[in-house]
Amino acid sequence: MYRNILLPTDGVKFCEHAIESGIDLAKALKAKVTGVYITPKLTPFEILEVYHPEILWGPGDAEKAQQAMSHVEDLHRNLADKALAVIEKKATEAGVECEIVYLEGESPAEGILKVAEDKGSDLIFIASHSKVGVAGALFGTVTTKVLAHSKIPVLVKRCE
Repeated sequence: MYRNILLPTDGVKFCEHAIESGIDLAKALKAKVTGVYITPKLTPFEILEVYHPEILWGPGDAEKAQQAMSHVEDLHRNLADKALAVIEKKATEAGVECEIVYLEGESPAEGILKVAEDKGSDLIFIASHSKVGVAGALFGTVTTKVLAHSKIPVLVKRCE
């Protein structure tokens, strides 16, 4: 049936149960899992606004801006490594073959769909945080976007 299950993560601790469920499904089906973590590419202005608001774009500020961007990219990689390590560890413990992918510079939904296609996944097993409210209604959630645009089956596990 399914041979390569894509298992996206955003590293949220309370969704580890969903990761375990995805790995359990892969084990039962004798499938492999492909864990994926995606970070969007931030603009220099977004990075500076959060990390160095005192920088005022003068001639000598280019080096500070590059350092701030490098710092944020390092933080993203660190978060990705931690989140993907959880998938890799749980898959290894369950005896499930696992590949991990870290993708930068994509929207999460588009990145998930891109990795699913690139890796030949035949099922996307995604956790849902069930975010509601105005932002969820206006912009949709990652899960909603994946469901709307995926060409392969998507199985949603609610995080509780």
